[in-house]
Amino acid sequence: MLALALAFAVQVVPAQVRLPSLGESAVEDITLGAERRLGEQVMRQIRADPSYLDDPVLLEYLNSIFQPLVAASRANGNIEAELDRQFAWEPFLLRERSVNAFALPGGFVGVHLGLIALTASSDEFASVLAHELSHVTQRHIARSSIAAQRNSMISLAALLLGLVAAARSNNADVANAAIVGSQAASIQGQLNFSRDMEREADRIGYSTLASAGFAPQGMAQMFEKLDTATRLNDSGGFPYLRSHPLTVERLSEARSRAMFSGDGKLAPPLRHALMQQRSRVLMDTDPQVLQRLVDQGGGAADAPLRERLGAFYAAALSASLLREHAKAEALASQA
Repeated sequence: MLALALAFAVQVVPAQVRLPSLGESAVEDITLGAERRLGEQVMRQIRADPSYLDDPVLLEYLNSIFQPLVAASRANGNIEAELDRQFAWEPFLLRERSVNAFALPGGFVGVHLGLIALTASSDEFASVLAHELSHVTQRHIARSSIAAQRNSMISLAALLLGLVAAARSNNADVANAAIVGSQAASIQGQLNFSRDMEREADRIGYSTLASAGFAPQGMAQMFEKLDTATRLNDSGGFPYLRSHPLTVERLSEARSRAMFSGDGKLAPPLRHALMQQRSRVLMDTDPQVLQRLVDQGGGAADAPLRERLGAFYAAALSASLLREHAKAEALASQA
């Protein structure tokens, strides 16, 4: 959808920012202002969607992770002055159970509640945000649009040459082979470009993650989770894996970076544990689900303290949403 929107909505004018990576000069054809306007158009639709979540507690936590990453990206030279001025640098939440995050034109980054619920620490969560932020700072959406246009021209040229050859040979099989071959070349070109962008987002995202003070191992730990998910039938629960394919190369590079980064400074786990539980409650507010969380209370008595506190928090929040305020207060007191 975004690629089509870019193809029709973005104006072609001179460049406003220099990008040193990937060597993609064609991105200069799309202005920062055009990207921001397109992002605003998409955001107007998203904000009107029922899944858009304006929860002040989770938004404050999301910004406490995202804004230090933006500051680190500025310090590392990945956000130049004009890019900084034009883009929004705004994360937002969607009440979705699936594990996903995505970058939009103009500096908007979306996060599904399912992603927060899956991650075990703020370091893991920050690694995904750093990756998505790198897609924004390197203007990968604009590059994708340009690459798609170029591949379409290459495909058309290959098709025409193939048809000319087929006409000379007077062979229908040659014509069919030319059509299939040109389509395959175009698809492969898009895949190769996507892999380049993913590698670049990994590399820059890793540097941003470490510069912002998060444990670099968070990226490798997150990749380990996603790698496990690829071996299972996720039944549509991991759209992130389809938009960000986890190759063996990406996984091994993340492991190597984690190995040479040292132990790092892992973030205190308690705050993320509470936000993890809040996400799990808010992503499915069916009364039966909420009542089940209330009935579970603080979970098993022999569970670790962090898990028990998280369970009490989820139960108290669920009771509050069910308007059982006395029960919610009692559970909060137990916590």
